[in-house]
Amino acid sequence: MATIELKQVEKKYGEVFAVKPMDLTINSGEFVVLLGPSGCGKTTTLRMMSGLESVTGGKIYLDDRHVTWLAPSERDMAFVFQFFALYPHMTARENIAFPLLAQGEDQATVNKRVNDVVEMLQIPHLLDMRPGKLSGGDQQRVALARALVRRPAAFLMDEPLGALDADFRERMRAEIKQLHIKQDATTVYVTHDQIEAMAMGDRIVVMSAAEVQQVGTPAEVYYDPANLFVARFIGSPGMNLAPGDYRDGVVQLAGNNPYTPPANWASTLQAASLPGQGQVVIGFRPEAAQINPNGQLAGEVYASELYGAYTMLHVNLNGDTIVHIRSDRLNRHPIGTRVRFDLDPDMVRFFNPDTQLAIKGGVLK
Repeated sequence: MATIELKQVEKKYGEVFAVKPMDLTINSGEFVVLLGPSGCGKTTTLRMMSGLESVTGGKIYLDDRHVTWLAPSERDMAFVFQFFALYPHMTARENIAFPLLAQGEDQATVNKRVNDVVEMLQIPHLLDMRPGKLSGGDQQRVALARALVRRPAAFLMDEPLGALDADFRERMRAEIKQLHIKQDATTVYVTHDQIEAMAMGDRIVVMSAAEVQQVGTPAEVYYDPANLFVARFIGSPGMNLAPGDYRDGVVQLAGNNPYTPPANWASTLQAASLPGQGQVVIGFRPEAAQINPNGQLAGEVYASELYGAYTMLHVNLNGDTIVHIRSDRLNRHPIGTRVRFDLDPDMVRFFNPDTQLAIKGGVLK
């Protein structure tokens, strides 16, 4: 296990930031996911941790040891790539054993550690096969075994499931998390898939435009996003964001929908420096809205999608604002039907449209 600490670490190409100065501590034994869209800087951050990419500024520590300028081989970190990077002329066993042989370990030690890791991953039947004969999922297991056999202080994984189909991804998510628990190793995992991040991470580092937007547990980034980007990016679909005007204790939403915020938000909204004529954005997750014939808000069903366990309604408030409501699978709301709904007061959030930041207050659950 190891603690990884980044202090004002940054990466620039000329005058363009690939990663803006960031501070981040990854605790020993923690599974941390770097999440964001393509080009946000998450892979560059991982590569700087490993030493595959040099930093432009800042310092990196591994268990209080300054490693910023050490070579990758001196950092005691194992890197798992998206595209396996197996040696095609070697068998699976030879691929797994290679890091130990390169370090000069004796054959008895190599055999024992290879056997231990292949039993853990349940791949002894693959040992005599070459990569070209293996499925994508089996190649990824061999790549993981090659990383695990070293018993490093930390594992760095760059979208290791990105090249697999959906079925393999689901199985491998569970396997990687189980391996992390069994090894009790520090793991940093890069992905653009927010479902993957929510399912696997102890904490999630949400990145966009080369900087960290929010660091928190999956529950924190889902229910209490720090800004509008995180609100939109996390969730499938993302958080509903409805612009409105806050006046005299009421938010006037599109489609002539007056919404009275929960009482515990009244003083917070009254004190907030809202732009224009009290412009504010209300945020709520699809499951925070409940269809109710006497509901406070109303709109017209624009689309309806059955997901098996539930139905996702797309409700048009006025032509410009469409919100998503998670409804009972047995409810039937034909397109064009006008529906009314209420919001769970504990799950409503508010944002400043100018700063894009969440307005902090109320009772957060």
